[in-house]
Amino acid sequence: MTTTLRPSGPLQQSTGGARSRPYEIRVNSRRVGALVVACDTPFGPTVGEIRDLAVDEPDRRRGRATVGALAAEEVLRGWGCRTVRVSVPAGSAGGLRMAGALGYAEQGRHMVKELAGPPPALGEGVTGRPMTQAEYTAWFAEALRGYAADWTARGMSAEAARAKAEADHARQLPRGLATPGVTLAVLEAAGVPVGHLWLAPNEEGAYVYDVAVAPEHRGRGHGRALMLLAERTALASGHRVLGLHVFSGNTPALRLYESLGYRPTAFHFAKELL
Repeated sequence: MTTTLRPSGPLQQSTGGARSRPYEIRVNSRRVGALVVACDTPFGPTVGEIRDLAVDEPDRRRGRATVGALAAEEVLRGWGCRTVRVSVPAGSAGGLRMAGALGYAEQGRHMVKELAGPPPALGEGVTGRPMTQAEYTAWFAEALRGYAADWTARGMSAEAARAKAEADHARQLPRGLATPGVTLAVLEAAGVPVGHLWLAPNEEGAYVYDVAVAPEHRGRGHGRALMLLAERTALASGHRVLGLHVFSGNTPALRLYESLGYRPTAFHFAKELL
């Protein structure tokens, strides 16, 4: 039997090079699953994605998904893509095994924590307070730089990364400190500012968009205190779920989140198309 991809819809494309098309995974003429191939990511037309890959239950564990993914990679090569990205739900043991077997490397993961009980204490001598306008001005400039640098490190051009940083921050913070629902806070230890937190609501509950301890104050437990401040803030706003994203190379942050009870809900992988 032969497993192939067959288009199930028209090719969507733009003058900027973005493309996407749905496909059926077929064994001979029988449909056994589906996926979407796209290269409409913020990275530009050389980075593609395989989305919504699913095989019908009776045909699982027979290599159909693997063949479908390999065929999708060939489509992306034909489109001129040099990198392919996929996101796999944390509960998909088969999807995670397949990503590893096909040579995909983890880039980051989305994590959440269910919040319950009374707000946690921050620790003796540690307090949180609203960010001042002067602090916000300095933080915003550094946030744009750091956010753009993250995207550049992941393969985006410097110009596109800067434009994305400005657009995303303008969308999330249209009124700066006065943006409704947003918390921008500073953590102080013994009256000295040691870190900052940016928290805002999303579809899950609350989301940590930015959290960092000043370099000169690291290694003293302030990162944990900042995350506890995030929990307190989320609970005070009536949220029972707190989410975040962590890059795979940030081992200290990942270990901290795990120790605080965060669990992954999705893993993000990438692979170079040779």
